[in-house]
Amino acid sequence: MDEPDAGPLLLFANFLSDLAVDLDEGGALARWAQQAPRKAWLLRTGDALVTPGSLSDDFRRYVSGLTGIAPERTTVIEVPPAGAVPLARAVREAGLTDRVAAHARRPGTALLPTAPDASAVAFARELGLTVHPYATAEEAAAALPVTMLLNTKAGFREAAARLGMRLPEGRVCSRPEVDGAVRRLLERHERVVVKPDRSAGGHGMLFLSRRDVRGPCPALAPVGGPRGTWVVEEHVAVAESVSVQMENTPSGTRVLFSGAMRTEHGSFTGYVSPLPPSCAHVAAELEEWGRRLGRHLAAHGHLGPFGLDALVDTAGVPYAGESNVRRTATTTPHAMVTRLTGPAGTAPPAWSVAKGRTRTALGLTEALARLRERRLAFDPARGQGAVLYADAPEDGRSWRYAVVAPHPDGVSETERGLVEALEIE
Repeated sequence: MDEPDAGPLLLFANFLSDLAVDLDEGGALARWAQQAPRKAWLLRTGDALVTPGSLSDDFRRYVSGLTGIAPERTTVIEVPPAGAVPLARAVREAGLTDRVAAHARRPGTALLPTAPDASAVAFARELGLTVHPYATAEEAAAALPVTMLLNTKAGFREAAARLGMRLPEGRVCSRPEVDGAVRRLLERHERVVVKPDRSAGGHGMLFLSRRDVRGPCPALAPVGGPRGTWVVEEHVAVAESVSVQMENTPSGTRVLFSGAMRTEHGSFTGYVSPLPPSCAHVAAELEEWGRRLGRHLAAHGHLGPFGLDALVDTAGVPYAGESNVRRTATTTPHAMVTRLTGPAGTAPPAWSVAKGRTRTALGLTEALARLRERRLAFDPARGQGAVLYADAPEDGRSWRYAVVAPHPDGVSETERGLVEALEIE
């Protein structure tokens, strides 16, 4: 969404989407939706944001101070919680459709959803909007089948095998077949990982060794229901978890950025870009896999961003893991970093995103004051520093932050200072 000539956007923060996890997994989706305030970094003059989470006045002023876009020149429409339902339905139930429609009537307006799912496309049609970056809502609808399929573990494995990517040994099976698949794979490997077909951020994953299945196989998460699809794979001895983020445009597939993921028990906790020296050697192969996947997606009508995740084993060999055909946890932070540090064509900075828990509860004003006192807060003049990019957390302690610097060493140094300043445990 970096086009300077793009018309008004209706940013649609539909974190509650069945692209990532079944809507029955309301708890996980609600936790992800708490990150909705980060979409404020995408707002330009005349844009509107429809969000399932509130944005504090302090946060809007903070964003405005760094982007230069006054809060009164944008619109934020906060949608009250409505349970595990798509955002479009929550808008209707809250009686906010007319307010959203008022912004949709501006000439050239397009809907920019976090997840380009069927509900978002239908809402765009209802409002008479296109779905960015498609020329029409009909084109976006035509891409839905491949978008849904490539957001599943099974769909990705099938496509990746045909596209010549290296994959861990594994099997796609139904829930009742998981026990047998686990035991057969453990005959050849010390450990396996069991993944729900549709999940994100490590939700529902299970790591098992031979010791764990001496008796009945441990219970699976309820993801997918009693006959849901699962993937059982050999557990790769992981040195790094990496990803490349790509974009399909009408003129072709391009690389946006790559980096290493910070994970804990298979769950995403942060990201650092560019790839660190320990795994920089996989960049060319990772990008080639991304281009192959991009061409496959384009052949089925997909436009917009997508990501390819991979594991690098202790011998330095990469294995393709999954694709995310939507805006991910790194898409908006990268757009924010690009916006704050200079126009396209300048040398890209190093950056990271992470989360940490402070010893005591802090408000946004106090947290920023601590960073500013130590000259750690992002400084537009220097193009570096720390950004509290997702507003103050509800508990005052579970903070998400980004760090930007010209070089990776500067990112590490600033992050160490931030941890000390905010007293992160």
